[in-house]
Amino acid sequence: MHKTKFLLFFVLLNIAIGAQAVDRITGEMFATRSEVIAQNGMAATSQPLATQVALDVLKSGGNAVDAAIAANAMLGLVEPTGCGIGGDLFAIIWDAKTKKLYGLNASGRSPQSLTKEYFQEQGLNMIPKFGPLPVSVPGAVDGWFLMHERFGSKSMQEILSPAISYAKNGFPVSELIAYYLSRSQERFNDRPNFKETYTINGKTPEKGQIFKNLDLAATYEKLATGGRDAFYKGDIARTIGAFMQEQGGFLSYEDMAAHYSEWVEPVSSNYRGLDVWELPPNGQGIAALQILNVLELYDIASMKRDSAEFVHTFVEAKKLAFEDRAKFYADPTFNDIPVDWLISKEYAKERQQLIDPEHAANRYDAGKYEGDTIYLTVADADGNMVSLIQSNYRGMGSGMVPPGLGFMLQNRGEMFTLKEGHFNSYEPGKRPFHTIIPAFVTKDGKSKMSFGVMGGGTQPQMHAQIIINMVDFGMNLQEAGDAPRILHRGSSTPEGKLMTDGGYVSLESGFSYQTKRELMKKGHDLRDVVGAYGGYQAILYDEKEGVYYGASESRKDGQAAGY
Repeated sequence: MHKTKFLLFFVLLNIAIGAQAVDRITGEMFATRSEVIAQNGMAATSQPLATQVALDVLKSGGNAVDAAIAANAMLGLVEPTGCGIGGDLFAIIWDAKTKKLYGLNASGRSPQSLTKEYFQEQGLNMIPKFGPLPVSVPGAVDGWFLMHERFGSKSMQEILSPAISYAKNGFPVSELIAYYLSRSQERFNDRPNFKETYTINGKTPEKGQIFKNLDLAATYEKLATGGRDAFYKGDIARTIGAFMQEQGGFLSYEDMAAHYSEWVEPVSSNYRGLDVWELPPNGQGIAALQILNVLELYDIASMKRDSAEFVHTFVEAKKLAFEDRAKFYADPTFNDIPVDWLISKEYAKERQQLIDPEHAANRYDAGKYEGDTIYLTVADADGNMVSLIQSNYRGMGSGMVPPGLGFMLQNRGEMFTLKEGHFNSYEPGKRPFHTIIPAFVTKDGKSKMSFGVMGGGTQPQMHAQIIINMVDFGMNLQEAGDAPRILHRGSSTPEGKLMTDGGYVSLESGFSYQTKRELMKKGHDLRDVVGAYGGYQAILYDEKEGVYYGASESRKDGQAAGY
């Protein structure tokens, strides 16, 4: 009996300290598994069935872009709680032929007929989270076809065929998605068409239950045969427009028909020999570069990762970047955004002087300038790599499910602020500030790594931590994602929402009590949160051996696999 109690105590202690793999033979004790290594191709997505679809496309002669689109379509079916064709998309693509990175901004714009005055007339000082008002044009489908037109090799019929088959024949719902679907039903059960689309006999599917989405299968078939115009200029767009008008919304057929995505130039900053690439605003990617630029001024490698010194330094650097994020990050079509200055080393040195090594700042002023989500990555035998992120925002999105189409529309418009004069202030035909960001790493002009971490404002913080874990703390690709994470939630947000001065810090299980105590002495507000630390996928290319390394997320249903 005494021995049983001791063993139980030991198990509970390991859980409490976050020791996921204390008996691991190689590598860090917190790592959940080894990296996946393969020669011919690699896929890492947030759902195993989507990873297998991507590999099937690669094995049948498709390239990385074909496989990425196929996986994204599959995720829209099996993980509707995080993504879907009612949302937006961003991607960074490494093209092996031209040895160049290409950035894609496939985010949609606000309705032309919805004005800021309307919100004022309704007595609203913030854009609602759900319903018809935060709905903007869904850009993901246009992003697929733009990627395919430039880089694809298989036909869209072949690419979408696996997702169509699964949608018709059904798939077993995973535990995590079953949980999130049940939570979504609590929120959206009375919204039109939710039950018809996402439930079985009025209840969302349980773990292991076979689920079909015949409406989504029919929508995908229309895209496969009719192309992007079937979505933006055909019956699908008309259905969306009529439904939104019926629900008191403003997104119209004309808004859908006028949509276009843009190829953009990725931007980078060098961190200790690696060029880290992000997309420019309206996304938040450059915040990761700003954080890294400040941290490069410190000897991070001499610090212990589980130390108040490192956590404090990281959090303060994050605060600096996010004050600029709150002020400057918005649609560049409507604003002159000083991207080059914000990600410069000179600016980082100026900002770093504000950090007090002994005290947490309540807030920093933004710098002055003169003058829930899915992530996937795929790599093919020719060296092409795709870093792609796509979501509806707030999990499933707005709650607006157009009849007979099989998907929910996003609520990205919530990210606008209604404050006059703000870079991200609402205007018709404007793209909102975006949280979803893909990332890429090159070294000496050659492809090195594609990676991303899902999760709202978590993302740039985790991008920086992944790089720091590998460069400064010597972790491998899987360990870098498994390591306990630091999350700061601060006082300023681009949509104008205010939190407690100075925000608060959350440390994932695995950080010591001593570190937490020292942080509190420095003035940090520590709070425990669950499930807010993001979801990671990555592929790293080893040019010397000619192999890919894959890593995925133990906090989600992720799987990395290759052949």
